[in-house]
Amino acid sequence: MNISRYPATRNQSLRAWSAADEYILKELAETEISGKKLAICNDRFGYLATHLHHQNPYSVIAYQSQKASIMMNLQNNGLMPDPEKLLNPLEPVPESIDIGVMIVPKSLSLFQFYLQHLHRSLTEDGIVICGFMTRHFSTQILTIAGEYFEDVRQSLAWKKSRVLILRGKKQDPDFDPVDTIPYTFSNGTSEVIRQYAGVFSSGNIDFATQFLIEHLEVTGDEHTILDLASGNGVIARAIQLKKPDAELHLMDDFFLAVESSKLNLAPGNVHFHWSDSIEDIGNVEFDLVVSNPPFHFAHEVNIEVAVDLFREVAGKLKPGGRFLCVANKHVGYLAYLKKFFTSCTILAENKKYIIYESKKMKADG
Repeated sequence: MNISRYPATRNQSLRAWSAADEYILKELAETEISGKKLAICNDRFGYLATHLHHQNPYSVIAYQSQKASIMMNLQNNGLMPDPEKLLNPLEPVPESIDIGVMIVPKSLSLFQFYLQHLHRSLTEDGIVICGFMTRHFSTQILTIAGEYFEDVRQSLAWKKSRVLILRGKKQDPDFDPVDTIPYTFSNGTSEVIRQYAGVFSSGNIDFATQFLIEHLEVTGDEHTILDLASGNGVIARAIQLKKPDAELHLMDDFFLAVESSKLNLAPGNVHFHWSDSIEDIGNVEFDLVVSNPPFHFAHEVNIEVAVDLFREVAGKLKPGGRFLCVANKHVGYLAYLKKFFTSCTILAENKKYIIYESKKMKADG
């Protein structure tokens, strides 16, 4: 099988799969799976979906980029995708499954969310196989798995990876996938921000986002506004409190982030976009774009996605429009922003974070 990453990366050290993916397939090869019904969670680039295509598995799709990657890799290997087998994380598997497989995500709350998803559809004698790299192991993985299954078996290490084999369904434990975070905005308004498992910065509003909100001002002529990589929508909510008549757009690659933001924004001229590209929003230009962009995904550190988004922002700003971007100082976005914008200045900074204000795309950008 030829498996590639989407979006493509210039970092040759990054692959579209790990030994944990391979270990899952190795374990399945030693299991009778012919005629069995499968569901797959956290298959980031479609390695498992492609290799298990002959089983016609369900795939839980958490990211639009993940969906694009799975579709691309199936087609590149001459395999026909079945859109009816692609489910969002809040969509139950429509039939009982015999086997669930999953790469354990970095977020343990998301691990529990996925495990519950598989557990609820699993037959009484079904099994779940979870793969992970040994360097990412936490005893909490075993604790969470033990809440759902009587038999939790951890394999020997193979190529620095392991699998968990889970059998013997327990009663569905009490798990609320929505976290609540009390937060007071800069105007003194106190609200409870809600977000699903796995959405960035579980348990609190991250400090970079708080720093951006503290220094966020919306001018009188900024009406069409985009919160890019919007997460739980708290930045957009801060804008909504400052300017209730604004046309707000929120975009995130992560389905559960978009669904979280729907819980936190007041009704009105608000548009939610589950997408990994601003181009998908359509023929809309923005007076203001705000973002706390991702510079890592799970256990990877990679700013390529953020830089690609900067390029897209430059093409979607109205003349005189602004792009406000907060980041950790060590990430060093300034050189990249200067490639796409004529003006790029530091709006605010402290010991750890920096807010860049960028305007107007270069003619040769």
